[in-house]
Amino acid sequence: MNHSAPHKLSLQACIAACNHCHQICLQTALNHCLEAGGKHVEATHFRLMLNCAEICHTSANFQLSSSTFHHRVCQVCAEICAACAVSCEEIGGMDECVKACRVCAESCRQMASMQH
Repeated sequence: MNHSAPHKLSLQACIAACNHCHQICLQTALNHCLEAGGKHVEATHFRLMLNCAEICHTSANFQLSSSTFHHRVCQVCAEICAACAVSCEEIGGMDECVKACRVCAESCRQMASMQH
């Protein structure tokens, strides 16, 4: 079953990207942003960071459980990660979060476009 090997590798990479993004967004929001204040804790930005962390966690779980819905969850995850990257970049000082979000968004876009 060589045709499933690339899918399995990309699945593992996507799960890893989601888990990493979940961790970085949560840590950045609850540590850096809360301490920095100002634009970092404005409702729209702060909520987006928490939503990003949550959808990344959910996306990883859907993939780990081999859910038939994981492609759709990955699509939503990609959209939220992309928005979070833009928001973090606009405010500044969150390069690690921007990078994690972009990597996760791209990985989830690829996963969302794959067929079973």
